[in-house]
Formats: sequence, structure tokens, C-alpha cells
Amino acid sequence: MARDALAAARAAAAERRAATGGGKGAAGIRKPVRRSGGLGRPRGRGWSAARADERDPQTFGRLASRLSGDRGWAPRLASGSVFGRWAELVGEEVAEHARPESLRDGVLTVQADSTAWATQLRLLQRQLIARLAAGLGDGVVTSMRIHGPAAPSWRRGPRHVSGRGPRDTYG
Repeated sequence: MARDALAAARAAAAERRAATGGGKGAAGIRKPVRRSGGLGRPRGRGWSAARADERDPQTFGRLASRLSGDRGWAPRLASGSVFGRWAELVGEEVAEHARPESLRDGVLTVQADSTAWATQLRLLQRQLIARLAAGLGDGVVTSMRIHGPAAPSWRRGPRHVSGRGPRDTYG
């Protein structure tokens, strides 16, 4: 049965070739078949020029930066890099004694280890903002709020007594 179907297909193909002239030109030479590039249009040349082209291989960093720029993610990525590159941006000594807490609308909140470091950071605030602008770009950090260490709360616990608090017992 399969042989009969194959023989019938071969006979039909031979009849079509005989009806169209056998796929040969006037001199009896076979004509090349023109094929399209898959989208129904003739295929162009497949090589690029000597200059850089968008079809050339790109590094992942270049593709990621182009994608972030096209999608509008660049400001959020720059603000996120404040936390990741803090020691590099402000210096090792400052980074040992202060850490960034939050960044909202260009205002960077920084927590210092001691009140002395908080005062020192307030004095260095302009220089720190200039360093951050040089490393991240202008407008990422516009101002800083610097906090010292938080004092312990004496208002908690099961045996809380209302009044002045610990100042009564310190003499």
C-alpha cells in the first residue's frame, strides 16, 4: 500500500514537470529556485559593515545600561548604588562610623555611631554630597539628614513608674 502511494506521488510529480517544461530554461538548463528569507521578503546581505552595529555582540553591562536607560530605571539604580557603594563613595573612615539608612526624594538619611561623628558629618555634609554627586551623578543626593545614636527608652517594661524617669536615681 505504501509502495503504491509512493509510485502515485512520483507519477504525479513527473506529470507536473512535463506540463511546466521540466523546470528547465530555453537551453535545457535548470533554473535556480529563488527562496525568501522566511518573512516573505527577499533576504538581504547577512554581514555587517566594518563599523560597530547593533547586530554585533554586546557586553552584558552595555546591554543592561541601555535597557535601564530606555525603561527609565537609571535614577532608581543610581539611588540603590548609594547603599552598595557607600564605603567607596564617602571613604573608608567615614563608612566605618556612619551608614546610610534611607534615600527618599534626594534626601539621604545617615545614622552615625556617636554624637561626635554625627557632628563631624554635619560639618562635612557639603563635601560628602559633592563626592556622592561625582560618583553617582547630579541630583541623586541633594541633601543629608544625619542622626546620632538613639538613646534608650526608659518608658518600657512591666515596672514602669511615671515621673521624671532615670534622672531621679542618678543623684
